Amino acid sequence: MSDTLVVEQVGTSVFTVPTDAPEADGTLSWDSTTLILAAVRCGGVTGLGYTYAPAATARVVDDLLAGVVTGSPALDVPRMNEAMHRAARNAGLPGVVTQPIAAVDIALWDLKARLLDLPLVRLLGAACEEVPVYGSGGFTTYDDERQERQLRGWVEDEGIPRVKIKIAESWGRREDRDRRRVARARAAIGESAHLYVDANGGYAAKQAVRVGRALADEGVTWFEEPVSFDHLTTLGLIRDQLTLDVAAGEYGYTLPYFEHMLAAGAVDCLQADVTRCGGITVWLRVAALAQARGIGVSGHCAPHAHAHAAAAVPNLRHLEWFHDHVRIERLLFDGVLDPGGGSITPGADGAPGLGLTLDTERAQTYRVA
Repeated sequence: MSDTLVVEQVGTSVFTVPTDAPEADGTLSWDSTTLILAAVRCGGVTGLGYTYAPAATARVVDDLLAGVVTGSPALDVPRMNEAMHRAARNAGLPGVVTQPIAAVDIALWDLKARLLDLPLVRLLGAACEEVPVYGSGGFTTYDDERQERQLRGWVEDEGIPRVKIKIAESWGRREDRDRRRVARARAAIGESAHLYVDANGGYAAKQAVRVGRALADEGVTWFEEPVSFDHLTTLGLIRDQLTLDVAAGEYGYTLPYFEHMLAAGAVDCLQADVTRCGGITVWLRVAALAQARGIGVSGHCAPHAHAHAAAAVPNLRHLEWFHDHVRIERLLFDGVLDPGGGSITPGADGAPGLGLTLDTERAQTYRVA
């Protein structure tokens, strides 16, 4: 393999997929999800990466990032990640700029592994063979029957022993319904499965403590974003008063944010999203920060973008098998993974890179740009 291979082309595509039912969490509702696909080419090989973000995100790749990646050595992914971050300085990193950096970074790692004809997990080096997953959905818009059908599908049909539902409906104003839905979820999955909840920052601080104690009585072990992810000191205070694990971090877009979260003692498990935080390059650094403090890391959503990197970190707790993203990734890509038994095994089939190929015929139905 020549060390003079350079990235020849960077392109984007945008796909919007309607939800299969109305969806909402504690603080937001939606009826579709948009995936931004980045494709990088070198020597007749294409690497794919993606993020879930507004369609405008693709313009950032085209206008701001493609020029600094094209012509760069294809194997030097960290160099290109740094160049993209520097190019985006004046545009402002968090959100709609860091997400396209993530998509291109993931595509570059996929490209590198494909050029070397290796599954990405083998290129990175595996810390574990199997990646535990948890079923995630349970939207506040679901009625009892739909919630129970979804939860039982994960636990009974697929053998996933960990599931999560959304709570803090209407910014915490439906607390009685939250508690009733949690109780029904527990009844649906039985006592042996792990039950998680996600408030998406919908509660006030003392309300979160009160609800958290009630959740513990239902055997809930994971309380995600009881208050806003921005309120690190408050998260730490809530964590100190509860026995169940407090988790947050999905809205971390830069490495310093995660260090601030860890320094504040805000979480028992650090969530990081590879499609938001700057890609696989930065996600691995986030995991290292957490490991240095004895904290586990969990991959947020976008399971097939995370899978190989997740298998490469020793302090991994699990990966979110999020209903919307699993559905979209199954629609758009071939090579998706099987969560049967509660875990996935990236690289098991020997396919190079992430192991994904775009099904262009199916994807065309949802392409918007």
